[in-house]
Amino acid sequence: MTLPHHGRYPFSPIVGRPVFFWPDGRGLAVYLGMNLECFSFGEGLGAELSYGGPQPDILNYAWRDYGNRVGVWRMIELFDRLGMPCTALVNSEMYEVAPEVVAAFRDRGDEIAGHGRTNAEMQGVFPEAEEARLIAEATGTVTRHEGRAPKGWLGPWISQSRGTPDLLQEAGYDYLLDWCHDDQPVWMETRNGRILSVPYPQELNDIPQIVGRKHEGREFADMIVDAFEVMLAESERRPLVMGIALHAYLMGQPHRFRHLEKALEYIRDKGGKRVWWTTAGAINDHYRALDL
Repeated sequence: MTLPHHGRYPFSPIVGRPVFFWPDGRGLAVYLGMNLECFSFGEGLGAELSYGGPQPDILNYAWRDYGNRVGVWRMIELFDRLGMPCTALVNSEMYEVAPEVVAAFRDRGDEIAGHGRTNAEMQGVFPEAEEARLIAEATGTVTRHEGRAPKGWLGPWISQSRGTPDLLQEAGYDYLLDWCHDDQPVWMETRNGRILSVPYPQELNDIPQIVGRKHEGREFADMIVDAFEVMLAESERRPLVMGIALHAYLMGQPHRFRHLEKALEYIRDKGGKRVWWTTAGAINDHYRALDL
């Protein structure tokens, strides 16, 4: 029996790879993936706090809207106090819906990465020409507002078609975040070259944990601390990437925010100079320069 294969990368056990280091000889790279998302009113996809009934689903739309109006500002103040950079994963419609949010991350000097047009849609369901148009529209909007094209992409809902890596590479992207399959960057083959897969978390991600598995803020914060301690120790033997994926309408809620605050304070203090506090784009740049 021959199983169908994606053909993007071969199997490679992490224990058998070349040894390398992050800047200053550090073994663990940690970044915050801050999802900046907006949603259609009365239609389309969106995470649900609870069953909201027929459209317009005021309960869940307003719950998500709280993130951009309130929760994200609470989180920015925390990131500033801790001195932690972010990769802002930006729906391009945010420039129309809540431009001050994107500007706040720009003003911090954070990386701005592509995250589709809106999380009210999934790109992986579109025919190739329409998906290419989606990527082009989102990329063009980010480029106009930021003065440079984004290097990285996370699909809305981590959705890809079979051709997405090809389309992203052809659109000029250096890296993608959708393939949550490793703790180190992995080169992926496309029909016209290579694109780098930078690790992005599905476990240390508040959407699947809180919305999907019905865990709460304390449990999610414990997961951050537990994963950090394991990966910090392991990074003495091999370099690793630890991403933490956050959404303001979840972790910006006061009762969850307190636990996030404690967890980030803890890992900052324990990691100290052994950790490279960075962005997904900087991880991409450093790994590319290694030429492994």
